[in-house]
Amino acid sequence: MKKLVIFGTGDFARVAKVYLEEDGGYHVAAFTAHEKYITATELLGRHIVPFELLAQQYPPSEYAMFAAIGFSRLNRARAEVYDAAKAAGYELVRYVCSKAVVWGDLTAGDNVFVFENNVIQPYATIGYDTILWSGNHIGHDARIGNHCFLSSHVVVSGHVTVEDHCFIGVNATIRDGITIGAGSVIGAGAVITKHVAPGSVMKGIPAELSPVPSHRLKAI
Repeated sequence: MKKLVIFGTGDFARVAKVYLEEDGGYHVAAFTAHEKYITATELLGRHIVPFELLAQQYPPSEYAMFAAIGFSRLNRARAEVYDAAKAAGYELVRYVCSKAVVWGDLTAGDNVFVFENNVIQPYATIGYDTILWSGNHIGHDARIGNHCFLSSHVVVSGHVTVEDHCFIGVNATIRDGITIGAGSVIGAGAVITKHVAPGSVMKGIPAELSPVPSHRLKAI
């Protein structure tokens, strides 16, 4: 079993430990976070080690890492951790649940996490540092970019492009051939029938453009 450190101490980190150990073939040796955010010494029976000291106790030559950070600041919080871990020399692992349905060889980057019941059709690609929570449909020839977060039961139809730093809410549907511009937020249950400009916030059926751009949202 490959030894692994999880960056994060929140719900995603707790959940990721279960999947990585029980299905991914990894042993989670510790959790880590930036020292100023650490409020406890252990989580789920594992030490929480300041990232600033991590390489001394869990060197990158012996341990890989997964950054289990959510979609805060349109995934930029996770992107910053991703960059810091890479700069420190850590391998960022990719996990695809054994209960996901993947047709053909999946092209996906590192620090990708694909939960159960995702259906990924042929020729779809996923960039690096992207999270697919449970139950999504990724159509053929779709391209999901880097630093994205897809919530549960999202339908991404064929030939869709989701550019970097996007968040797509629960039960959203994206029609075939659509491009979702970088840094966009697609609200829960939204139905996207036309191209979405970068930095947009879309909500409703059919989805309409919110007057508030994505970078001004306080809850994401």
